[in-house]
Amino acid sequence: MKTLTLPAARTLHLAAQGLLVPPRRKPTKADVLDAIRRMAQLQIDTIHVVARSPYLVLFSRLGAYPPQWLDELLAQGSLFEYWAHEASFLPIEDYGLMRHRMLDPSGMGWKYAAQWHDQYRAEIDTLLEHVRANGPVRSADFAREAGKSNGWWDWKPEKRHLEVLFAIGQLMVAERRNFHRVYDVSERVLPSWDDARDLQPPEAVAEELLRRTCRALGVARADWVADYYRLPRRPYGAELHALAEAGDLVQVKVDGWKQDTFVHREFAPLIDDANSGKLSSTVTTVLSPFDPVVWDRKRAAALFDFDYVIECYTPAAKRKYGYFVLPILNRGKLIGRADAKAHRSSGLFELKAVHLEPGVRVSARLATDLRRAFQRCADWHGTPEWQITSGPADLMEALAAQTSAAA
Repeated sequence: MKTLTLPAARTLHLAAQGLLVPPRRKPTKADVLDAIRRMAQLQIDTIHVVARSPYLVLFSRLGAYPPQWLDELLAQGSLFEYWAHEASFLPIEDYGLMRHRMLDPSGMGWKYAAQWHDQYRAEIDTLLEHVRANGPVRSADFAREAGKSNGWWDWKPEKRHLEVLFAIGQLMVAERRNFHRVYDVSERVLPSWDDARDLQPPEAVAEELLRRTCRALGVARADWVADYYRLPRRPYGAELHALAEAGDLVQVKVDGWKQDTFVHREFAPLIDDANSGKLSSTVTTVLSPFDPVVWDRKRAAALFDFDYVIECYTPAAKRKYGYFVLPILNRGKLIGRADAKAHRSSGLFELKAVHLEPGVRVSARLATDLRRAFQRCADWHGTPEWQITSGPADLMEALAAQTSAAA
């Protein structure tokens, strides 16, 4: 059994996630779909103080690309939406991996409003027939009697009905307009699917979800794998050992870890080069708070010694770092975080606060890496001017010196 150093484990994880090397050419629409397939899913979030999360996750891997490509891939049927890790875009060929959840949503918790469905079944069925007869609808097509909504807990009835029909798979998202869902009946969005013909046994689906998870993570532990697709929370050691026996995984030891650890077979040939340092990540970029690299707090802590909490849902007075804080990836390490806001009207990308992790030394190379990464991100947002409002003095001085030299 081979032993992995912790930096090597990080390298294999970043290789699996498409964050090993910077893009070497301009991306294509096919690259967007390939990136989502590599991650297995792309989590959706609507906050847009910078680019909405799914677009930013792709930017971190592909560099500057037209965000509408993601919308087009959904509309043309290459992607579909469903509850995976959370609400996510998934490759359409993975529809069958989610279908059992739609047919039995009882384990989905708040994502399926069972009591609401029972109480308003007649109205929900009527709405479904309306869509079937009259075509796609948006939540906005239904007037709100009591004025503006105060949040998800205060949705108008039709919005709740649509969410129920989406959860049980009778409606799908046909497209998004200005990021708003457009719902249509599943038989029109995906006419090729037939449950009787295409539905796999639940045990085969569960095994494939674990296999996809390990491929997306590159390096996997039994206590990590449930989170990726929100599988039932329990250890999956026996299942991972079975995948190893089948040749899908290679068992390894990681320095400092007691847990059984596995490398997906696709990345096993990279182990020696990762251990020796011949192979390492050269990417510097900002990550979305909902990036797969950081969405599991326990995994981010074990791999990167990085304690990350998404604070946008935390009351302002209790935030430690800021509202929409972007982790900073630099050459295989998570070295800090930036609270960012794109001021689109004025063309300014503001890093309201930059925090470096304890022990990070500000070098000329680090300053250059960050300056270039911040500029790329600002340019892609259409806010070509960028500034750091608050940050460590040594970093601010190094960046200022580089800016003066460039001028």
